[in-house]
Amino acid sequence: MQQKERAKNNRTLTLSIEEIESLKSRLATEETLKENPDVLNKTLNGDVLKMLEFVPDNFADLIIIDPPYNLTKNFNGFKFNSRSDESFDEYLETWFPQVCKKLKPNGSLYMCGDWKCTSSLQRAIEKELSILNRITWQREKGRGAKSNWKNGMEDIWFAVKNPKDYYFDVESVKMKRKVIAPYKVDGKPKDWNQSEDGNFRITYPSNFWDDISIPFWSMSENTDHPTQKPEKLYAKLILASSKPGDIVFDPFLGSGTTSVVAKKLGRNYCGIEMNQEYCLWAEKRLLMAEKDSSIQGYSDGVFWERNSLLDQKKKKE
Repeated sequence: MQQKERAKNNRTLTLSIEEIESLKSRLATEETLKENPDVLNKTLNGDVLKMLEFVPDNFADLIIIDPPYNLTKNFNGFKFNSRSDESFDEYLETWFPQVCKKLKPNGSLYMCGDWKCTSSLQRAIEKELSILNRITWQREKGRGAKSNWKNGMEDIWFAVKNPKDYYFDVESVKMKRKVIAPYKVDGKPKDWNQSEDGNFRITYPSNFWDDISIPFWSMSENTDHPTQKPEKLYAKLILASSKPGDIVFDPFLGSGTTSVVAKKLGRNYCGIEMNQEYCLWAEKRLLMAEKDSSIQGYSDGVFWERNSLLDQKKKKE
């Protein structure tokens, strides 16, 4: 676990030598789970198929999955290679049906992907669950492309076991948007609020999200994970599709975003991750969440447009 040299103001998460051993003791491994099979509020460090054996069926109210996309990517020494669509479909079949068994009968599942693998994800999900929607979110990061369009979008498939019995709280995921052209009736604002801080409208969420900021070096949630998802992104999923005290499960935990956001929002959690260093990052973030439960871009029970919440804070200073 080599330490990188970082700029003075870089807030990317790091681990000291002293922290590593302490954090290791918090991990659940195959050996420790044989002695104590309780997986609630634990980070399971091991192969996903092996660790799934320790997770009870009908365990989770909500499952969030961010699997390796069909791209060649190095995950801290583990290299996932791009393959044919048929081969990627076969890869999903090795673990996805087993993950679905861990979902409660009235539970919900979200699975992340990009344009290249999204059709494979759809095929895999349709075999096990009922798809209700596909969310597309703007991933405003990455280099431009000279011979193709820059890839600035990703998908999240939303599915349930029973389309007639599942939880969804739209009130908890409303968005606060600036009103550019305010409309009045009899001199009074219509469907928007006027204040000293500006004009805003509380809106219902659609399946296109353009308010997400990718974690970067000045954000305390940032890690060196190559495909880390933003806390704000997962907060929307968790608030909409789970209640306080529910169990949120992630079989590809990475640097811990699902577990961390679940904890910040008063849910129980469980995550599986094969890379030990990623698990340690997750555990440190979970400890940090005990002192700071804030989520960038989410405040006062609503989600703010990108950078608009920061503007409000500056006005009040």
